[in-house]
Amino acid sequence: DFFDALKSLSSGYASFDYEDAGYQPADLVKMDIFLNGKSVEELITIVPREKAYSVGKSMCERLRDLIPRQMFEIAIQAGLGNKIIARETVKAFRKDVLAKCYGGDITRKMKLLKRQAEGKKKMRRIGNVEVPKDAFIKVLKQKLDR
Repeated sequence: DFFDALKSLSSGYASFDYEDAGYQPADLVKMDIFLNGKSVEELITIVPREKAYSVGKSMCERLRDLIPRQMFEIAIQAGLGNKIIARETVKAFRKDVLAKCYGGDITRKMKLLKRQAEGKKKMRRIGNVEVPKDAFIKVLKQKLDR
């Protein structure tokens, strides 16, 4: 808000004059945000091609911090068409399945870890990622502040 900053710095005495310079063609691309491979329409943005990587990376990082952890891993990706340009992961909660195994046979431990991994895979296929409304608002607010 240049006008407000100018008025506050000059105690209301300064003014400025401008004229519209017109429009110029720009190289813009549509950037999609994917959560576990599904596009989120609310977060689709149009950005300049040369800034797409940095904007996608920062948006993925902000989402990683704002989305609460779930029982399964969440992949957050920024993509241009079919090409993924940035990725972050929200780690899953894990139960310590080896807590009741004291020493002994290593194959038992491997079996328990394998069963846990299969369960997480199944949950990831079936489960929907729940993104809170305030997370959407914070991501979009931070984007506007930049």
